[in-house]
Amino acid sequence: MPERSIGPVTARRFVCAEPITLAAGVTLPGWELAYETYGTLNAARSNAVLICHALSGHHHVAGYYTDAPKNIGWWDNLIGPGKPLDTNRFFVVGVNNLGGCHGSTGPSSLNPATGEPWGADFPVVTVSDWVRAQAKLADALGIESWAAVVGGSLGGMQALQWTIDLPERVRHALVIAAAPRLTAENIAFNDVARQAIITDPEFHGGNFYRHNVRPTRGLRLARMLGHITYLSDDQMAEKFGRKRRPSAGSYGFGVEFEIESYLRYQGDKFAGWFDANTYLLMTKALDYFDPAEAHGGDLATALAAARAKFLVVAFTTDWRFSPARSREIVNALVKNKHAVSYSEITSPHGHDAFLMDDHYYHTVLAAYLRNVET
Repeated sequence: MPERSIGPVTARRFVCAEPITLAAGVTLPGWELAYETYGTLNAARSNAVLICHALSGHHHVAGYYTDAPKNIGWWDNLIGPGKPLDTNRFFVVGVNNLGGCHGSTGPSSLNPATGEPWGADFPVVTVSDWVRAQAKLADALGIESWAAVVGGSLGGMQALQWTIDLPERVRHALVIAAAPRLTAENIAFNDVARQAIITDPEFHGGNFYRHNVRPTRGLRLARMLGHITYLSDDQMAEKFGRKRRPSAGSYGFGVEFEIESYLRYQGDKFAGWFDANTYLLMTKALDYFDPAEAHGGDLATALAAARAKFLVVAFTTDWRFSPARSREIVNALVKNKHAVSYSEITSPHGHDAFLMDDHYYHTVLAAYLRNVET
């Protein structure tokens, strides 16, 4: 068992019979969210913390499953008894977003109108759609306001959106390794990844389920491309450099360099468990995220209604969502005289740093969370 682990956990289902109309104009007549909880909700229901996941994340945030002890939550190093997000104090909720492929309603779910998987007919979802769905889960759990909403990358964008859409329901927002909107370069990366999937012969226009196949080649390439952007150049140089595999040949197109072997391994592993349509939806949600757009591009105006206190965290070698993008968020909050703390952490791990068990990073989070009233 991992040190100070929350221990064995159980996934739960929130079933909502109430329709939800998405930003795309499509109404889901009924829908579900997969979620997990850790710790105990206090009598005042005031110690709840929502964890928002990144692009390929899900509701299994901490602990492990009894029947799969090696399946440890993706942020287990952060959440648990005595850890920065201390489950002796907080009631922590992890949720898999709409459009996901880990138990929430998504493209692989059955469309009640056809009795077949939604596939390509599943609507595009936005970060605001996720906030509204998460709010319905909070209602079902009796949580009127979150002590904190926490997320890294796309999860950090969700935390930010919560403070805009439902400001009265968030007391603190921890926005980690995020950005107020994607750059053209980031949108370009996402489009290339989507094209790798869409042009896979096994994609079948998104309806590959009925053909009993999966576009694994396209999904593999998409993940390989994405994974490059999550690492820093220094990290890749230190870990792999130009090292060749012992069995490598020469003057050919096989897997010769260690970095090639690593990327293929990551791509194959990811393509074995993630859904291609969900990957398309998550990257599109990233592309569409731009809370300032409705305010003439003015992020400060977009954040004017926020009531939460903020911790914004960035990492020096994160070139996908650079510290400059986090400082845009901080500057917009300062213009509104909102309470905001900012930490720019030296790390060799690139964008993936928000997932790492880094002592200084975790010390910053722990110090901030100790001052969050429950």
